[in-house]
Amino acid sequence: MAVGAEMLYLATNNSQYLTDAESFHQHGSQWGQSWENKYTASMVLLYHITKKDVYKQDIKTTFGNWLPGATGPSAVPYTPKGLAYRTKWGSLRHAANQAFIALIAAEAGINPTEYRNWAKSQIGYILGDTGRSYVVGFGVNPPTHEHHRAASCPVMPASCSHDFLDMKYPNPHILYGALVGGPGQNDEYDDVRTDYVRNEVALDYNAGFQGAVAGSGKRSYDGTKTSTECVQNYSF
Repeated sequence: MAVGAEMLYLATNNSQYLTDAESFHQHGSQWGQSWENKYTASMVLLYHITKKDVYKQDIKTTFGNWLPGATGPSAVPYTPKGLAYRTKWGSLRHAANQAFIALIAAEAGINPTEYRNWAKSQIGYILGDTGRSYVVGFGVNPPTHEHHRAASCPVMPASCSHDFLDMKYPNPHILYGALVGGPGQNDEYDDVRTDYVRNEVALDYNAGFQGAVAGSGKRSYDGTKTSTECVQNYSF
């Protein structure tokens, strides 16, 4: 409701939408951006619109729990190789979503260097900085057994059934760009189709990730690279 009202305000300049958004917003440190929690998006949009210190403080308090070195019960733990590990189900999705929020906050002038560097570290982890890519069809040793029905079915007109879930060969179709769930808390990961906790793909897994990839390279893009070069050299 808050984010919807904020977007309507930006589109219409109707002050009632802003009033509604501020009434819906929940202050304080937030768990993170996800399909069921939009308070982190709300706080960065409200700060972008109003420049009120209360929303800036919400952002800083939230990232105070997300960035390395945080302590206390709300601190996000890290894997040995540097992934912010919010939870086991879709671990990369949560890191990517929060990286996206960090880049928006940086664009608004809040700790820009620190937040951009942190966001790039999380996106770099996903794209393969620590030895393997978690994006299907991209980088070094990417997933080939992602949990996705259409990708794992044989080429038409051959029929497909649930039996193909257990097949050991790589998926016949490459689901280019799909982000898998991700590793465990010690960076452990097996590319197994039946492990839907770590190898499932989903729209909300890619949503923040796509924005964060775009935002990570935006500032240093000089207009001379082709789209292929941009993907191959994601750090610009």
